[in-house]
Amino acid sequence: MHPTWDDIEQHISACDHCPLGRTRHLPVMGRGSREAQIMLIAEAPGSQEDLEGLPFVGRSGKILDELLDACSLTREEIYITNIIKCHPPGNRDPKETEKEACLPYLKYETFLLKPKIIVCLGRVAAQRIISPDFKITRQHGTWTYRKDCALTAIYHPSAILRDPSKFEVTKADLLEIVRKRDEL
Repeated sequence: MHPTWDDIEQHISACDHCPLGRTRHLPVMGRGSREAQIMLIAEAPGSQEDLEGLPFVGRSGKILDELLDACSLTREEIYITNIIKCHPPGNRDPKETEKEACLPYLKYETFLLKPKIIVCLGRVAAQRIISPDFKITRQHGTWTYRKDCALTAIYHPSAILRDPSKFEVTKADLLEIVRKRDEL
């Protein structure tokens, strides 16, 4: 029997497969349309997400909302999640053991959603989902195909916070993603 959305949320809420379950405030389950054709995957929740239990609610979330708005998309049309469901202390990169502990949840989310397009937000997500040697500066906006699904990566909104010049190129990548969705 395959898990349901409720099953996944219950498991994530009670998860203690790695030490992050003991240091988090709230686990962060993916949010958005459960019929979405576009799934966005980032690496891990930030400190604001940890406090609210929702993905992309901090400063990066505001940038993401600006990008979505510029491309005539809403959060209600997409599904946003993270590889890791708990905030790593000090905003450090997630450890491999933490990614491995959370990966089944991401696989079940993907199985239930069946997206046409998976968009990795940033280098860490792209290296886990698309290819271990993925170079975000050279490969953002390029496509890989697996099992009836198109995969790509764009800059993480936090990279745009650090370098606002990346906004326009990320917007162009996202517009291409919308075009691809309409084509599939």
